[in-house]
Amino acid sequence: MSLTLTTPPTSPMAFVDQLGIHAPTYQDVLTYLTTAYQNIYGADVYLGADSQDGQFLAILALAIYDANSMAVSVYQAFSPNTAQGNGLSSVVKINNMRRLVATNSTVDLVVVGQAGTTIINGVARGADNANWLLPPQVIVPPSGQVTVTAVAQNSGSVSAAPDSITGIATPTRGWQTVTNPQAAAQGDPVETDALLRIRQRVSTALPSQSILDGIAGAVAQITGVVRYLVYENDTATTDRNGVPAHSISFVVDGGDASSIAQAIMLKKTPGAGTYGTTTIAVEDSQGLLHDINFFRPILVPITVDITVDPLPGYTTATGALIAQAVVDFLNQLPIGGSVYLTQLFAPAYLNNTNPASKTYNIASMLISRVGPPLANDVALAFNEAAAGSLDNTSLTVIINPPV
Repeated sequence: MSLTLTTPPTSPMAFVDQLGIHAPTYQDVLTYLTTAYQNIYGADVYLGADSQDGQFLAILALAIYDANSMAVSVYQAFSPNTAQGNGLSSVVKINNMRRLVATNSTVDLVVVGQAGTTIINGVARGADNANWLLPPQVIVPPSGQVTVTAVAQNSGSVSAAPDSITGIATPTRGWQTVTNPQAAAQGDPVETDALLRIRQRVSTALPSQSILDGIAGAVAQITGVVRYLVYENDTATTDRNGVPAHSISFVVDGGDASSIAQAIMLKKTPGAGTYGTTTIAVEDSQGLLHDINFFRPILVPITVDITVDPLPGYTTATGALIAQAVVDFLNQLPIGGSVYLTQLFAPAYLNNTNPASKTYNIASMLISRVGPPLANDVALAFNEAAAGSLDNTSLTVIINPPV
């Protein structure tokens, strides 16, 4: 939409037409008032910035410009593409959505025990003594084990490596063991405007004609889901990812496992199979249980080795910014995509938005899965996701670089 007018303006006020809202710039408003003033008192009247009348017109122009800016903001607040803050939170309600609040870390736990055992307010404990809260009531089925999603007792980003949660903090008769086959999905801060806009666009796929888009839209709206990827095999043979014939496979990072399974069960077509290592039994409208399968992403720690040639103005603080920018980039990469070395140069140069990016030159950069050897690119499986951390990111500064 346009936010400017041609000069000289015919009106100092913003207006709306079929193309959207239009508002003159501050200089356009001041020009309009100056011209109108001279039409009344004569073209020879002095209206310089050092005159009383000129300063008065500048005050009026600023007031009109501020009012126009407010009108533009109000107009844009009615579109999810331009609304921000509380305005965006209100607009997305039309899609039956709400902004995600800060979440705790979650992890899928395999609870093993005697059939029929009821665990009330159970708590599992990790190797770092962090507590993980099970659902209020967990009933062990006849198979002797059940997968449930536990929530970290403490808020914030609480991590847990695979098979690190094995302690039972609330001993219960019949509850034998507990473990986490996959790493925990770390908690998130309050959802940003950018992420909410993306989720709003995905949510419009719920009533779409594509069944797969509808399932993806339902999964995307589940609280705690950070990222996801869906694969469909509509052929009569198993595909290269191992997805069986006529089946779908979701890889979902975060969110409650039962809610994810229920969303898939509700939206998928009858007879379509599901594929994955996490299995949840979901009851249909007839009271029959169906196993819904999906994957939790396997987090692949990425080692990054950066060597920089310092230029005038480089400090150790700049090095910390480089490492953090690379780590943040790795953690936002989509599931199942390769990590390409060339893509890391932009964040390593701070996207050229920070003045500190001019104080160094990257002499070399290599990446790999944790541990040697270092390579140019890292290929990931369809159910893997890159994981960056400062512990795995090393930065070497060239000492006494040649002149």
